[in-house]
Amino acid sequence: MSSTRSARSRRATRALWLFPVPALALYLFFFAYPTAQAVQYALTDWDGYSTTYDNVGLRNFTELATGDDVFRNAAENNLKLTVTVVLAQTALALLLALYLVRTTRASTLLRALFFLPTVLSSVSVAFVWRFVYDPDGGLLNSGLRAVGLDSWQSVYLGNPDTAVFWLAVTQVWFHAGQMMVVYVAGLQAIPRELYEAAELDGAGRWDSFRHITWPLVAPATGIVVAYTTVQSFKAFDLVLGLGGNPPGPALDLLSTRVYTTFSNNEFGYAAAQSLVFMALIALLTWVQRRALRRAA
Repeated sequence: MSSTRSARSRRATRALWLFPVPALALYLFFFAYPTAQAVQYALTDWDGYSTTYDNVGLRNFTELATGDDVFRNAAENNLKLTVTVVLAQTALALLLALYLVRTTRASTLLRALFFLPTVLSSVSVAFVWRFVYDPDGGLLNSGLRAVGLDSWQSVYLGNPDTAVFWLAVTQVWFHAGQMMVVYVAGLQAIPRELYEAAELDGAGRWDSFRHITWPLVAPATGIVVAYTTVQSFKAFDLVLGLGGNPPGPALDLLSTRVYTTFSNNEFGYAAAQSLVFMALIALLTWVQRRALRRAA
């Protein structure tokens, strides 16, 4: 009897070891293998078509670090976009969630309206907002002319000083509803007894928010910030829809820069750019998670 149980236990243990195999195979095939190939190509001058190429060592990475002003401009645009979107989208999503959790009438309808942009495709959103920003007859400039504010008109996406800001406005409008849902779930999980006890102690709305709401929605904030950061760094189709293919320097991001370099048949250099891009996202996400964990 004992030997039979032992044999069953060994078979069960072997079966448990087999469960991760499909996931591991997918990870190796779709991530580890392409990454290893990217490392190989990043050390060459391959153009993507030739059967032969030269190994250039770290020359591609050295050029990225020291002599590529276009890539540096794209990195700066990406950083501005990420900081603006993370701050604006997190604040807006939290304010909407606080309002909707307290509101009883029409709450369901308002949640659906705020969430509606999320279900649209990014290409559709880009073309709608391209019409809004169009300097010749677009919605914004037409509205400004209608109220006599002609001097406020702008080229919006063509202005290097403001183009990233208007891209951030579009992205916040697109995804704030999705992040609002995360905050609503976090707020609904807070026991109402905590607010009632605080009210009995004479705490006002700001004190309740500061000492109860904000600490208890910290996990939701971590999710929102991490997701928004990655989302801003990998923004691609929305940028191409708004800024054209390829976008101008005012809207050029790291993702579009890598795509343009691949399109120019500089596969070795593009592979180096994509590896640096991936490392930046991983580093930024790690730093944010540590900072939010300490804050919580």
